[in-house]
Amino acid sequence: MRDFELPGRSLAVGRTAMAATSQPLATLTAIDIMRNGGNAIDAAVGACAVQCVVEAGSTGIGGDCFALISLGGTDNVLAYNGSGRAPAAATVEHLRSLGVASLERRSPHTITVPGAVDAWTRLVADHGRMKMADILAPAIKLARDGYVLAPRTAHDLAAQADVIRPDPAASRTFLVDGKAPPAGSIQYQKALAETLEAIGREGRDAFYRGPIAEGMVRYLNSIGGLHTLEDFAGAEGEYVTTIKTTFRGHQIHECPPNGQGVIALMILNILAHFPGSGDPLSAERLHIEVEATRLAYAARQRFLADPAKVDVPVDYLLSETLARELADMIDPEKAIEDLPKFDEVPHKDTIYLSVVDGDRNVVSFINSIFFVYGSGRMDPKSGVLFHNRGFSFSLDPDHPNAIAPGKRPMHTIIPGMVTKDGRAVMSFGVMGGQYQAMGHAHLLSKVFDYGMDLQSAIDLPRLFPLPGTNQVEMEHRLRNTIGADFKRRGFQVKAPEPAMGGAQAIWIDWKTGVLRGGSDPRKDGMALGI
Repeated sequence: MRDFELPGRSLAVGRTAMAATSQPLATLTAIDIMRNGGNAIDAAVGACAVQCVVEAGSTGIGGDCFALISLGGTDNVLAYNGSGRAPAAATVEHLRSLGVASLERRSPHTITVPGAVDAWTRLVADHGRMKMADILAPAIKLARDGYVLAPRTAHDLAAQADVIRPDPAASRTFLVDGKAPPAGSIQYQKALAETLEAIGREGRDAFYRGPIAEGMVRYLNSIGGLHTLEDFAGAEGEYVTTIKTTFRGHQIHECPPNGQGVIALMILNILAHFPGSGDPLSAERLHIEVEATRLAYAARQRFLADPAKVDVPVDYLLSETLARELADMIDPEKAIEDLPKFDEVPHKDTIYLSVVDGDRNVVSFINSIFFVYGSGRMDPKSGVLFHNRGFSFSLDPDHPNAIAPGKRPMHTIIPGMVTKDGRAVMSFGVMGGQYQAMGHAHLLSKVFDYGMDLQSAIDLPRLFPLPGTNQVEMEHRLRNTIGADFKRRGFQVKAPEPAMGGAQAIWIDWKTGVLRGGSDPRKDGMALGI
């Protein structure tokens, strides 16, 4: 329960519907859409579209999207993979012949064909109630008429000004005289407004075929990209079967690879061997969480890739045998010095938002351009800022995540959902790149092991072990209390560069009909129930 003597925010509550996003305008858009006859799917897409405008550093139609959906609140959770694919000409050999020795952040070769628009239009067509034009109308108005730069978004923009500045269109859109404007400034994205309007009018083909696609391909080719009109025309996401595990009597659902949801489930499987007790922020407990994360992420580096192109041993990674083996590696007093290599496979082998409507349709929705402001590359005609998700690809032809034609890169963005007794009871997600898998496990442990409400659990200080190292990033509240203890255990402790992650979550109480929601204070947003 919240300590009302401390700064913070109360848990959001409601009975009819609820939305939790990282931008107040997006949350309000979702609520308005549901008040006007739309359902949770319509509301999620409308809210995300608004965030693509007002929180452009975090998300955009030049990125990718994943979603988990429970229709009517059942435990039959639908999953949609809206991640984009590499161009048909993108082979390791071709890139090496062009002199590409590594995939840098701003490289055009990190730009896969964006999958977000396909995901939005498919989900609305299959499960929504409203027309896309009406769903996108709030975002279009903000992009055309102007929006106010929020504090966290302004902070992120200032930190990425050097990435944005070299691109003329991105610089004109987000910077003023080459410098990041302060919070409270008004920005416009009129070219993006025209593109969103075309999508609302003509559907997905407005983005993947015709003049907008031609402009994007022309721009990408001008900076060295291998993209073709055929790559865009062939873009298509897919419904996939969720993967899940049981934690403290609840079923935890995640999207399967190429996302890292399997790693979140691995961490939970390891934590299941360490019942929570005492102080949730004690050095002893957080040491266990850090070591479980280090072990699971070692497997991520070895196995996680596009399952359509390589064998990803999900059953093995989620097996109780592996969970026990990894749990037994944890020494409660010191850091593991030699992480497992996972050299052989046994033969058995972002923005995030959450919406619940009056019919108890539940949507866990995440949309991302990967790095803050993605590649920093913007098509001047369409106003599309491109992600750099292909940065996750490898140029090692023997690596499971090696770049290849039509291949999807390893993804860090993961929506989550919890079910119990045949019902969806919690929609949740934690933003923050690599942190997300640990963030899922950390949040669920605090809720189920320590009985914390969603907002209190989200408010807690965070830490994250950098994969493959003994370095642990800690927010200052933890550095001041357990930093020295972690150093004694053999870790290097450092401050995170930005605030760590961002979370949204909604809990459904089926007995009372009450909705409870939380939204991360590290972002600009809020949860709102009606």
